[in-house]
Parts: sequence; C-alpha cells; structure tokens
Amino acid sequence: MDTKILLENGTNELEILEFTLAGNSYGINVAKIREIIPYMPVTPVPNAHPSIEGIFMPRDIMITAIDLKNCLGRGESEPKGLFITTNFNKLDIAFHVESVLGIHRVSWRDIIKPDATISTTDETVSTGIIKKDGKLIIILDFEKIVCDINPETGLKVSEITELGERKRSNVPILIAEDSPLLNKLIVDSLKRAGYDNLIHTENGQKAYDVICQCKNDGTLDQHVKVLITDIEMPEMDGHRLTKLVKADEATAHIPIIIFSSLVNDEMKRKGESLGADAQLSKPEIGNLVRIVDQLVDEKHLDQ
Repeated sequence: MDTKILLENGTNELEILEFTLAGNSYGINVAKIREIIPYMPVTPVPNAHPSIEGIFMPRDIMITAIDLKNCLGRGESEPKGLFITTNFNKLDIAFHVESVLGIHRVSWRDIIKPDATISTTDETVSTGIIKKDGKLIIILDFEKIVCDINPETGLKVSEITELGERKRSNVPILIAEDSPLLNKLIVDSLKRAGYDNLIHTENGQKAYDVICQCKNDGTLDQHVKVLITDIEMPEMDGHRLTKLVKADEATAHIPIIIFSSLVNDEMKRKGESLGADAQLSKPEIGNLVRIVDQLVDEKHLDQ
C-alpha cells in the first residue's frame, strides 16, 4: 500500500481501504494503517469500555483491540475476521472488522460530507462518503470513535491554563479543520491563549479561498499571518493547501503549522518536503500554542 507519491506531492488524493461490517461498506485512510492481521484472541481488560475487546502484543507492541461493530451499534463481533492495526494521535489501536475488500484511490473533492439528515455534527462518526461501483462507502471518523471511548485521548483545553498568564495578541491566524468539534476546540484554545484575531474554515479549499481573496485585495498581512491546518479534509487536504501556499511567492512567507492526528515520522518528512514550518499531533494543543508563540516571536508577526 504505497501512499508516498500521493502525499509527498500534495496531489489532493488519498487511498481508502474498504472493509465490511454487518453487510455494509466502510472506509479508512490508508495513511492511518500499520498492517492488517487475522483475528487473534485478546486479553480482556477489567472494567474497560464495552467496545474494548482487550489487549494483545503481535509485534512486541501493546495494542488495544476495539470492536468496531459494537462502536457502531451493530452488536458484538464474532471471534473471527481481521484486525486493522493503526497508528494515529500517537496511539496503537486495532479495529476488529469482518473483511477487507480493497483499496480505492480517490480525490478529496470526490468525498461527500455528511449532512444534518444523517446525524448532528457532534454525534456523527463519519467524516465523508464516497461512491464506488454503485455503492456507498462510509469513511469513519476513527479519532472521534477513540475519543468517545476515552475522552482523555482528545484535545485537552486545560493545557492552556498550564501556560500561565497570557498577553492578548491581534496576530491574524487562519485555521483549516473539517471537524466542527475540533475546529471549535482549537478556536477556544487559541482565544484562551490570547489570540483573538481568528478566521476558521471547514477545509483546505475554503482556507485557500480566503488566502487568495486577501492576496487579491492586498490585505493578506491584515488577515493571515499564520496558517494552522489539518491534513485530512474534504475538497482540499492540508498537504495540497501547504503546497499551493508555499509555491506562490506572494504567500510563501506565511508560516504553516500542520496539526493532525496523522503526524508521525513519515508524515513529518512529507510535510517538510512541502514547506510546512511546524508539525505536531492533534492532542498536543498546549504545544500548538507554544509553536504559534515561537513563530510570532521569531518572525516578528505582532509588529
């Protein structure tokens, strides 16, 4: 499963692994996957969440096994099938599924965002839907699934309080984050940290539209001095956004912080090749503020 070409070049494409549960097709970004292994017995954990099957160590790494069927309210999985082992948000987790059907290469523009008729933004566990061969594949929000099981894996706004007393800043920051919940948490955290001049958008395309509009109006410095972006977003992903901003002489000076659950050593290399100024994993909201502070000081953005 080679995703190197797609992500390094910022082509706005991704690979989706299609798997089945209870007769339905679901998807996961291949970039999250470490490997797929046959089901094996796990060790139950006392007093664990009902969706946690247990723990096991297939490669001398402790992995938590999650019954994805149970998470989706479809009953409990039988002791067979496959484990999709993943690494994101610095967590090693295996998701128990029934079968794997294949990999699809798709553009972020082809991913349909679920609307309010499916579920509310706070409750949905889907980040998008793609249509392939006449059927719908629901791309699951694995970060939210894990956070619902253990809220401690999510953003910790309390980390901002630990930074101590802060000065207010009018440095304009643009945010690209498709999760309404995370978008709000990032905005709230930055405001707590003293950054009040914020524009938040729901994907890379909308953020890029803001940048282009400001560039055309001659107001770029007034509205965008720092860009914070997720990687996985519909329409335009964070890598494509980074590539476009850094390739344009008029916008290349804007510091870009990639703030994503997918940030690991491999992803950092890809982000660096596209010109990202900083990259960190999503739970680290305190570090995000520290990096913004550092960039503001180093580049004298508050002047």
